Amino acid sequence: MTILFSLEIHYEQDVVQARQRTREIAEQLGFDVQDQARLATAVSEIARNAFEYAKGGTVEFCVEGEPQGFVIQVQDRGEGIPHLADILAGRNTSGTGMELGILGTRRLMDFFEIESLPGQGTTVVMSKRLSKRTPTFSDSQLQQIRETVIGRSPQNPYEEIQRQNQELLRAMAELRKREEELIYLNRELEDTNRGVVALYAELDEKADSLQKANELKTRFLSNMSHEFRTPLNSILSLSRMLLARMDGDLSAEQEKQITFIQKAAIGLSELVNDLLDLAKVEAGKIEVRPSSFKVSDLFATLRGMLRPLLVQGSSVALIVEEPNAIPVLYTDEGKVAQILRNFVSNALKFTQQGEVRVSAMQTGHTVTFTVSDTGIGIAPSDRERIFEDFVQIESSLQKLVKGTGLGLPLSRKLAELLGGSISMKSDLGQGSTFTASIPIVYPHATEFPTPLQPASVEPNRLPILAVEDHPETLFIYEKHLQESTYQLIPTRTLAQARLVLEQVRPMAIMLDIMLEGQNGWTFLRELKGDEATRTIPVLVITIIDNEKQALALGADGFLIKPADRLPLLNKLNTLINKNSPQKILLIDDDPAYRYLVKQLLVNTQLSILEAANGQEGLDLAQREHPNAIVLDLEMPEIGGFDVLQQLKNNSVTQAIPVIIHSSAQLDAEVHKQLAKQSIAIISKETVSQTAAMSDDKPQECDNAKGEWVYGQLQDALVKAGIVVDAWGESNV
Repeated sequence: MTILFSLEIHYEQDVVQARQRTREIAEQLGFDVQDQARLATAVSEIARNAFEYAKGGTVEFCVEGEPQGFVIQVQDRGEGIPHLADILAGRNTSGTGMELGILGTRRLMDFFEIESLPGQGTTVVMSKRLSKRTPTFSDSQLQQIRETVIGRSPQNPYEEIQRQNQELLRAMAELRKREEELIYLNRELEDTNRGVVALYAELDEKADSLQKANELKTRFLSNMSHEFRTPLNSILSLSRMLLARMDGDLSAEQEKQITFIQKAAIGLSELVNDLLDLAKVEAGKIEVRPSSFKVSDLFATLRGMLRPLLVQGSSVALIVEEPNAIPVLYTDEGKVAQILRNFVSNALKFTQQGEVRVSAMQTGHTVTFTVSDTGIGIAPSDRERIFEDFVQIESSLQKLVKGTGLGLPLSRKLAELLGGSISMKSDLGQGSTFTASIPIVYPHATEFPTPLQPASVEPNRLPILAVEDHPETLFIYEKHLQESTYQLIPTRTLAQARLVLEQVRPMAIMLDIMLEGQNGWTFLRELKGDEATRTIPVLVITIIDNEKQALALGADGFLIKPADRLPLLNKLNTLINKNSPQKILLIDDDPAYRYLVKQLLVNTQLSILEAANGQEGLDLAQREHPNAIVLDLEMPEIGGFDVLQQLKNNSVTQAIPVIIHSSAQLDAEVHKQLAKQSIAIISKETVSQTAAMSDDKPQECDNAKGEWVYGQLQDALVKAGIVVDAWGESNV
């Protein structure tokens, strides 16, 4: 610090002198006229406060710091300033104007600090940086300035007042000029504002038109996509039938033509699916269904699904790295898998040799999925275009591979929907790396799914676990299994299914692969990879015909939606019994009726046991433990009602399904009670009438009535868990 000048404030003229000295020193330090006036005004305000409220003080001028600054310190020994914090915050108005001087001075200076202690006085330190154009002053130069200021006699106070008045006049003229400029600018702004309002109105009109056009486009894409699916599915199904030689052999040329048709239909089907997904995203109608899943399970599913994309004998290796230390994700697993499938599919298409590598790592609160390849790369000018709809970059491989140009745009929109982003980097001729950053927890999730408690399992029914996210389908399954030997345990999420498996071991699992926001393939692999569940039969029921993939991943059976009642029950019967021999016990005292039933079952693989009375039937049931019992109600000695009661009271036989097959006339109450204890109730009268008609006129058999009897018995046996796949019209 170099002190340039000190001044004692004892009289009012000293305040004027402080102003003069400030201006002189500021001029010597290279400040312009405006800054000189600002500094002089600030010092005079604080010096006047010291004179008026503390009866005097000291003003000290100095230069310090690097870069250098002009520092002024005003100190008094007065009573201090009460409520200083309120004054500095602008909350205190004393009426004397002191607070205005302090606040105004603080705005004029680069640095302002004030300290006031009751009974000890007030110290104000303020400074202003020297102009950047001013060279740094050496100690000798500062000493010269000091001597100049000390040697200069003070000016007449009236001259200072006159000078101050001139400064005020110049300031007023400047203010007037700025006011005129502001008026002119306000006029221009008003004109501009009118134009902006008109432009906004036009933009709103355009926005409405664009919104309507977008809605029409979305509706068109959605409707047309749905309309295309039906004929496409027909083409694909018919081409599969022809290639499977279901209607006879094909020539080599015919097979080639049908293969072309099938490939074209598959490509068009992929385009339709992508269009439909894009339309849903753009319309804001696609729903995010978050669920908890492990990245390792997701990668295991992708590994199995994507390996078939590799051309046999290809020099490209698909490497899926095992993720380490990545927490469980809570987001839409299906959409994450769709993004990665698009990345890997593109990488395999444009990589002739080398590898395609899939990896994942945690970065803060996100998981970064990376798919890198050693393919042809992407030119810098094309790196943004590839995310535009229907854009396909021209390359040497473009003619060899087919695509829709919608995979990457859809992936970007799906990632943004999940709260993430997609990026890429590429070197032409060396490969590309696509990255999807997905939040570990879906940011818009309101709550985590709470698994439902499974229903209690009835002791005499076999539990079947259904994993299906559509309540209508679960309702249909409930109706299909109603009154059968099976009890449905419905679940709508994989989390609910896992909870059920912790408490109940089902006889079979009905699994929908296309779960919204969840990955059924992952769950299937999980079931077949766990020692505790791998032996449970899994029946995949889905809308897409991907039977080969389902069986390859461990499924035991496959059905296309919608699944009818008899095929569904029959498939469950087959999976649960695993082709083991099945036995049926006929308990009836009439050998003719036993013969008729055996005739209906003549072409099946069933073993048929016969009991001529109730006691013999009870003994056979306990000893042989048949899969189902066909019971007559009217028998001598031990009647059918007593037999049924003893069967249900015996722990060995109580779970055996019973089919009532009787000619007894049952009132409503008895029928209701029997229905609770049996699978079905079939009347003998219809059977005997049909058999009689067949004997009298074997060539004119009442087919309708015969088929009805056949259907009744078939339905009853299927509900009892009996496999009846081998039945045919000859049985009637």
